[in-house]
Amino acid sequence: MTLMVACLLMACSSTKDNNLAYFKSLGDAPSGTLPQGSGSYPIRIQPDDELVISVNSAVPQATAAYNVPLDNPATRNAYNMAVQPRMQTYIVNEQGDIMMPVLGRLHVAGMTTAELANHVTNLVSANVKDPYVRVDIANFQVDVMGEVKTPQRIIADRQYFTVLDALAACGDLTEYGKRDRVFVIRTEGNQRTYHRLDLGDSNLFASPYFYLQQNDVVYVEPNEIRIDNSKYNQNNAFKLSVTSTIVSAVSVVASLIIALTR
Repeated sequence: MTLMVACLLMACSSTKDNNLAYFKSLGDAPSGTLPQGSGSYPIRIQPDDELVISVNSAVPQATAAYNVPLDNPATRNAYNMAVQPRMQTYIVNEQGDIMMPVLGRLHVAGMTTAELANHVTNLVSANVKDPYVRVDIANFQVDVMGEVKTPQRIIADRQYFTVLDALAACGDLTEYGKRDRVFVIRTEGNQRTYHRLDLGDSNLFASPYFYLQQNDVVYVEPNEIRIDNSKYNQNNAFKLSVTSTIVSAVSVVASLIIALTR
């Protein structure tokens, strides 16, 4: 009997461990290579993106006119924060354009930051020798919701930001999160698309949704235990509320009876 109970406990423990494990498809091999996607998935500039564009050269005075002046705060999300002055940002309008000093209107939607930097470099090179242009997306953010330890909005500090980076920033999944039902919701043009990722499958690394894009939403679905607990808590709260109401009603009736009998 004792041996049977021990085996059952070991089986339950093994099942639990498997349900919580990542990359189970790697098996027991001590080393190996991970699947790769068919190509890279660079971030492309979209309307409403906020860009930081700096134009420099060996002679700073030669490129000064191509830069917007310093301002404080620098970005639209920092108006209530004490920040050091830095260059203002460019907001991409609905048509996908920005207005740069000297260069005027530029259509930037659909470009990567590297492509835009090269484009601006070519334009500035007509008047400045060997300019250096850097482009960054200032508002690259993703929302992480569901069964993670700290659901939050994350401001990504780099453009190649993965779903694993986002989950790690939130303290990882809780034990109630389904490792095989992690959804990435993405806005592409006028459509919202979604894709389900399985953290137990090493093919995750080859998915085009492995690398996140600006304004993605990562949602971790709860497992049955969390759902059952939620229902149990709601039922208990309802029963407690009903009981409290009945007790209150009985107390009022009793008070009225006592008052009338007097």
